[in-house]
Amino acid sequence: MADLPGGNPPDDSDDPRSRNPFAGTPFEQLFGSLAGGDMSGLQARFGQLQRMFAAHSGAVNWEFSRDLARSVVAQSTDRSPDAGDRARVNDAARVAEHWLDGVTEFPATATSVAVWSRAEWVEASMPVWQRLVGPIAESVVAAMGKALPAEAQAMAGPMIGMFSQVGSAIFSAQLGQAVGALSREVVSATDIGVPVGTKGTPAIVLTNATEFGSGLDVADSDALLYLVLRECAHQRLYAHAPWLRDHLFSAIEDYGRGITIDTSKIESSMLSLDLTQLESVQDALSGGLFDIEPSPAQQAALTRLETTLALVEGWVDEVVGQAADTVMPAAPALREAVRRRRASGGPAEATFAALVGLELRPRRLRDASALWGALRAAEGAAARDAVWAHPHLLPTAADLDDPLAFAERTKEADALDIESPEFDAALAALLEPPADADPVADGDPSTTPADDDPNLADGDPSAAPADDDPEAPDDDRLGS
Repeated sequence: MADLPGGNPPDDSDDPRSRNPFAGTPFEQLFGSLAGGDMSGLQARFGQLQRMFAAHSGAVNWEFSRDLARSVVAQSTDRSPDAGDRARVNDAARVAEHWLDGVTEFPATATSVAVWSRAEWVEASMPVWQRLVGPIAESVVAAMGKALPAEAQAMAGPMIGMFSQVGSAIFSAQLGQAVGALSREVVSATDIGVPVGTKGTPAIVLTNATEFGSGLDVADSDALLYLVLRECAHQRLYAHAPWLRDHLFSAIEDYGRGITIDTSKIESSMLSLDLTQLESVQDALSGGLFDIEPSPAQQAALTRLETTLALVEGWVDEVVGQAADTVMPAAPALREAVRRRRASGGPAEATFAALVGLELRPRRLRDASALWGALRAAEGAAARDAVWAHPHLLPTAADLDDPLAFAERTKEADALDIESPEFDAALAALLEPPADADPVADGDPSTTPADDDPNLADGDPSAAPADDDPEAPDDDRLGS
């Protein structure tokens, strides 16, 4: 610090940063006790944080998130299913699987359906949240560590790692709150778009499934049967296309890779937080602390994710419609209720939007359902289902704009017989050069380069070929 002309240091006692380098930063409340060297106050603050946010490794404290989600569940009634509930659901599942056998060649995946409480859904879903949220959380938590100005970062020194831990704890709290709230809405193991729980095992969250039918003027048994039918169809699709889960996760990982976050909102939001009070943290987080502006690459990943989710939901919508519409009078009303529920965002949208702006919303469910229906009408159910054999066969977002054109192209491609003489002739015509092709370019020795090149016709030696035989290999010239 420079001295004044008289040799005395400047009187900056009125500058808050002279007493606390974190003044005016998001972490001023944590380090305000440093003023005057009050280390006991600082220790008390961190003691509270340690009790609130247990030490952990990684970007998310998964144990804390799970416990917080369970505590949210416990705030309302969460009845555990009994033997009678399980018998009722599995009776519905037997009817559902029988109906599905008539409309798709994909086989059933299990002989029974699991019946969950909300708390059981939380436990079953945590491994999936780890894979869905983990890649994004790494970038978000890293941004928290950068929410300090350079001067404060230098003053923090080795304690800078604590800020990342605090950011991780905040993110973990938000995730736990979101999963807990979501447990009150999901009706099945596949309701967030990706199956949770034991692979291939359908599952119903009974309390939520029962509440789904209220207000629809349909019998509870019909609502339950319809939801079980959808769940079994989802499970059949994921079992037949084992690549599908990884395909969705890949899109999410591509989105999470290279995330950039504007830390200005984090700073302004944290100024109002009392990090020792969980309620204060939850109130701030409910507004969406981590706002992300997707890059072009991330937007492409989001489009791929959204399209795939729409195709999954559209296929289920189409298959379940074929299975139930003619035998279940309440099916059309229930189908429309599910569509409206999806169009308004679905159960997963609020969770991901609040976390990192990532939505699992099948916005184009109706378009996708129309596409699968058009393909079935053109070629039958087997051709519709055959598209799921490989991700490269899936329709694109552009195909959703014109389902009939996609069905027609698929029909034309399927009509080709690769063993037929007509196919061989078409392939030969494709590979043969056109009649007006340049014979020199095709290596025709009957026509010399000098016929077309005025430089060679005039005897320009600099343009002469290095080899008299146009078909000779270039090994010598490459070697030199």
